Amino acid sequence: MIKNIAIIMGGYSSEYEISLKSGNVVYEMLNPNKFKAFRIHIFKNKWVYVDNQNAEHPVNRDDFSIVENHKKIQFHAVFNAIHGAPGENGFMQAYFELLNIPHTSCNMYQAALTFNKRDCLSVLKPFGIKMAESYYLNLGDVVDVKTIINTVGLPCFVKANKAGSSFGITKVYKPEDMQNAIDVAFKEDDEIIIESFLDGVEVSVGVITYKGEILVLPITQIISDNDFFDYKAKYLGQSKEITPAQIPEHLAERVRNTAKKVYEVLQLKGFSRSEYIFKNDEPHLLEVNTVPGLTKESILPQQAAAADISLEALFENAIEECLRQKSR
Repeated sequence: MIKNIAIIMGGYSSEYEISLKSGNVVYEMLNPNKFKAFRIHIFKNKWVYVDNQNAEHPVNRDDFSIVENHKKIQFHAVFNAIHGAPGENGFMQAYFELLNIPHTSCNMYQAALTFNKRDCLSVLKPFGIKMAESYYLNLGDVVDVKTIINTVGLPCFVKANKAGSSFGITKVYKPEDMQNAIDVAFKEDDEIIIESFLDGVEVSVGVITYKGEILVLPITQIISDNDFFDYKAKYLGQSKEITPAQIPEHLAERVRNTAKKVYEVLQLKGFSRSEYIFKNDEPHLLEVNTVPGLTKESILPQQAAAADISLEALFENAIEECLRQKSR
């Protein structure tokens, strides 16, 4: 039986354009002999089904159904391609779990936890996962630049705590630039994290559940043409992404083990992509993404290709995994 699959895309954050690209790649790659795919745009002001003529049809939020040709359509599963809120922070996961609709991302609690960089790092630290020194600020807190610098040093990174794709991030070299960086981060979120600069090789590691087993994908080495791996480096071609990474095997093994441990400790499922910088030959975790980019330029699809997994197989597996978990 052909399964009805809702591909949710868009979202409420600065990442919505990337999400639309990811969702459309999924839509193009799903096998029509196995799946009938529906593009569902999720925005603050509307939830709509977008048909092949780009006409919009409302989504019934009571049961997450649509009407097509006067016939009610309900979905066997949801493919989550929303980066940022509400697809990566637990909101959509909780909604689908209440409706008992299987979805391709991790569970609600794990999504909320990993989306909050500060909380995620705090949970992982007791398990021996190494990370940068950090300092936290909430909107309205008194900013003590001297204390911040004494804690994390210079240069340092000022980041929005709950944002992706390097939105709201600034590398700070001088004390007088700290306040402006904090202001930039607060435009994205009311919580920020300030971290020490780690000078080393940066890598990205995809970990997925594939055919019932946890699979660590080939590692990607990030070499940014810019000062760090910012939005332009990620999406406008201003970086080199080398897969598999050109690092010694003992370092590759170390970061593979760390990435798998993070996936297991957090009890993730579906897709994940975690970022690390090596310091003294030890991988230091930067963040964990549970709805990573799926565009043709994105890192996880590059890694899947290096593992001889096609996009069609990657996406089909994600759907089959969530359906299999529901049937347990």
